[in-house]
Amino acid sequence: MRKLIFNYVQTHKSEILGEWINRMKQEADERAVQTMSAQMFTKTSSEFIELLVSNFTETEEEFQSKVTGFAEKIVRLGWPLTVITLGLRIFDHIITDGMQEEELVDHHNFMEFSSEFERWMFPLYNTIIDAYAYTWERTVSLQKIALQELSAPLIPVFEKISVMPLVGTIDTERAKQIMENLLDGVVKHRAEVVLIDITGVPVVDTMVAHHIIQAADAVRLVGAKCMIVGIRPEIAQTIVTLGINLDQVLTTSTLKKGIEKALEMTERKIIEVEEEQ
Repeated sequence: MRKLIFNYVQTHKSEILGEWINRMKQEADERAVQTMSAQMFTKTSSEFIELLVSNFTETEEEFQSKVTGFAEKIVRLGWPLTVITLGLRIFDHIITDGMQEEELVDHHNFMEFSSEFERWMFPLYNTIIDAYAYTWERTVSLQKIALQELSAPLIPVFEKISVMPLVGTIDTERAKQIMENLLDGVVKHRAEVVLIDITGVPVVDTMVAHHIIQAADAVRLVGAKCMIVGIRPEIAQTIVTLGINLDQVLTTSTLKKGIEKALEMTERKIIEVEEEQ
């Protein structure tokens, strides 16, 4: 029976692919189909069918390598896991219906067919879904690391003056990243004054203020001065209401004022130059 299934799939591969593509376009999430060109969708679909068939002919290691490579591709293309499971179910139905139409499977051998077909498809489900899940988790993890690195950059704006713009919420994990970037950046850029810009931080509660104050204290310990800029009126009101003590930290309402003060602290200032007539 296994040989019968394999022979059917091999001799009807193009028909199976065409039917699979048509049914996927009808049943799959439109966003998954529309994220790529028709040519790319057809090419990827063909690779998927070839992958399923290869489980008949290749060793477990070769098949696993193919599955991993395909999983990486479809994660990059943005195919959700629901599309993969749907594709496997459609492939299952196409083979079953096709073999019944050609009377290769009937009520006499249907139980044998079902048992053999399930022994082939069940490991396929597990292997492909496991590979997809692993690839997705790894991709998300790498993206998270990249976002963390970009979420708290220390930018040198003048000699001896650097700015760290913060956007979004600040949790314990991100606060640790802020601290590391601050200290590494102060040493790397030889900064004497560091401005932490919280203009883009929507909420400053006790925990957020604690993290920022800790960062400012750490900067002072490595020999630089720290200033918190971008304190909006509603943030100032919250800080006062919560009783948060910022007496040891320099503050300004805007980044512009903070840079002007930082220039003064490094014995410089901005001078307007009149154009010559």
